[in-house]
Amino acid sequence: MNLLLEVEEKLAIAQTQTHITYSFAVSDLCRKLNIDFSYAPKTLDNETLSKEIVGLSLLKYSDSNDPILEDGWKRYLPLKNLITVSVDDPNGFRGACHRQDAEQHLFLAADSASPGLMPGLPIQGNWTITLSIHALVTATCSFKLRVWEGDEAL
Repeated sequence: MNLLLEVEEKLAIAQTQTHITYSFAVSDLCRKLNIDFSYAPKTLDNETLSKEIVGLSLLKYSDSNDPILEDGWKRYLPLKNLITVSVDDPNGFRGACHRQDAEQHLFLAADSASPGLMPGLPIQGNWTITLSIHALVTATCSFKLRVWEGDEAL
């Protein structure tokens, strides 16, 4: 196993709808590239704040006379943070994993890859992973990102 990248960070709600890119070098010996990504919390567990967020969104995106503002806002619960992963090799796009899962174990190899990623031998050079912070509904959200070469698990 050859650890290429290990990051643990805490995001603030102000970082919603932004992107963070991390670079790492892949060796010419790499036959399998592994990516573990996780974040927490996944959901907002504050009903008062959830109602406020849903109410503001409904006012912004719907008719302000909509009765859903009074009674139907709970159908949008639970509100969730959403962070997705995209991968680029030295030649460009290798895939995107736009999933709701707060914990993801991804890989790329010559003959197979995780859904959303393109199989093919991981080529030597500078790779990037982009985290797209689509939505943060909690005050903070911590994440861990690990990338390594090899068949072994971390």
